[in-house]
Parts: sequence; structure tokens; C-alpha cells
Amino acid sequence: MDSAEIEFFAENEEVTIVPNFSKDKLFLIRGDVGPFNASMPVTVPVWLAVSLRQQQRCRIIPPPWMDVEKLTEKKEEETSTDIFTQMPCEYYMEVAQLLLNCASDDIPYAHKIRTLIKDIWDARMSKLRSSIQTFLTSDATHAKVERITI
Repeated sequence: MDSAEIEFFAENEEVTIVPNFSKDKLFLIRGDVGPFNASMPVTVPVWLAVSLRQQQRCRIIPPPWMDVEKLTEKKEEETSTDIFTQMPCEYYMEVAQLLLNCASDDIPYAHKIRTLIKDIWDARMSKLRSSIQTFLTSDATHAKVERITI
């Protein structure tokens, strides 16, 4: 998969918004969304949250995992072990990038969160490079690849 396809899947993750308008349910192919009542939180796909935020029609509430304390714990967990740890969201990098690019004002400590996610990514890439280097320098004839979320 290329980055555009991965971002497409990430945009279908759900996030909570607080709209500043009222509207009945939206009937979308993937399912109904809404109703929207001003100042009442509602769960929508990331693509809709980003679109509404760009139109200044809502405020995005960051996902629970997008918290400085939780990401700091995840970073420590990732750097303290030789294997990949379970990430809080399958598309954590893409969702974080989308939300931080369009709604950094809505996310407390956005700069710190951006740095922590980058640090986690770097730790995972370092593990990947190290394991590839170990494989290449060994006399192994094949490797078993399992699906991992990086």
C-alpha cells in the first residue's frame, strides 16, 4: 500500500467533535452520522471532522490516546523493549498528522504530542533497521515477515 491508501483508511477512524451548528443525521455510504446539535459532542469519521474544522464548523476533541502522558508511557515502552509494542491506534501516525495539521489549536500541548509521536516513530524505525541489518549479516536463507503496524 502506498501512503495515499493508508491515509484513506486512516480517515475512516472515528473522532469526537463539538459542532457549532445543528443539523439532522447525515446518511453516508459507510453509515449514518449525527444528528448534530450545537455544543453537543458527536462521533464522526476523521475525514468529516477535518472538513468541518477547516470550515470552522466544529472543534475536534483529540482521541484519548493523543495525550502527553499516554504517549510518554508508550514512548518509554517502545524504547525499553526489542520488539514492537502495540500502538494505541492502527493508524496513529496518519490520524495524528491529520488532526495536528488542521486542528492543532484544539489539541492541548500539540507541539509536545507531535514530538512524542515522532520519537515513537523513530524508535520503531530504528528497531526495523536493526533487525534488517541483523538479518543481512546473518547466514539465514529466508525471513518470515508478519504483518506489523509501524
